[in-house]
Amino acid sequence: MITFKQIEALFWISELGNFAAAAEKLHTTQSAISKRINELETTFGMSVFDRSRRNARLTEKGSELLLMAKDLIEMRDEMLERMANPQVLHKRFRIGVTELTALTWLPKLVKLIEENYPRLILEPQVELSSVLFDKMSDDSLDFIIVPDIHEDARFKVQPLGSVENAWMCTPDYTDIQAPIALQDIAQFNVLMQGARSGTGLIYDRWFSQNKVQASQALISSNLVAQLGLTLSGFGITYLPLKAMNSLIEQGQLRTLDIHPKLPQVRYAAIYRADRDSRLYTDVADYAKQACDFSRFLLNGF
Repeated sequence: MITFKQIEALFWISELGNFAAAAEKLHTTQSAISKRINELETTFGMSVFDRSRRNARLTEKGSELLLMAKDLIEMRDEMLERMANPQVLHKRFRIGVTELTALTWLPKLVKLIEENYPRLILEPQVELSSVLFDKMSDDSLDFIIVPDIHEDARFKVQPLGSVENAWMCTPDYTDIQAPIALQDIAQFNVLMQGARSGTGLIYDRWFSQNKVQASQALISSNLVAQLGLTLSGFGITYLPLKAMNSLIEQGQLRTLDIHPKLPQVRYAAIYRADRDSRLYTDVADYAKQACDFSRFLLNGF
């Protein structure tokens, strides 16, 4: 009879590319992994891996077996998620967040998950919204927290909170105190997020609707770099208002009165509709509880 240990060995070798990495992932030895694959091959009377190659590459039959193995692992995990007590549920959970979430309330979310699912193996990733969405689409992530801009029937969406962004610069970059029309920001160096960022995409569309074209714009997809360049006096940019409060109070940044104001950016927790188990709904609830974009972890930047 085949076992889940054999199936997991097959899965992780194909995922990680070699027997040694799979052994490390499964907390066992390389010889134990080889033994599991040999047993699997004996059971089916066929070669699963092409051993004439340096890297572990599946045979044609091995690839066919891998597809069924993935289904079995998913079915097992779903059974555990639906039936097991959260205290004993033991599986990996791949969660992806944007940089702003990582720098504000991700630690609080991780604490809530660990308190309620102590044996869950969390694997957080911090990426741009577009990258996170692509990774969840190809099943490289289980759960993401991103600006709510995606409409896809394959996924469940749990609204979280909104981020109010404001235009900012250093106090000595410009002495203009009067209100400024949005169309007049072309007089400044403007630092913007790129379209691969959820916030950047939302504002790109909004700028187009308002017929705004910044002639001296620099695109940055990194929030820390965006903040650093602004603090260095590069120009003006939009930043999360509440998260920047301490830097504003310290006199390192000041807000600009630019009209119309930037629209708020809504965030959401998103996961696959076919994974609608207790684990996923619980993590979505924890995200809603933890969501707080007002506390920036790098205020000593």
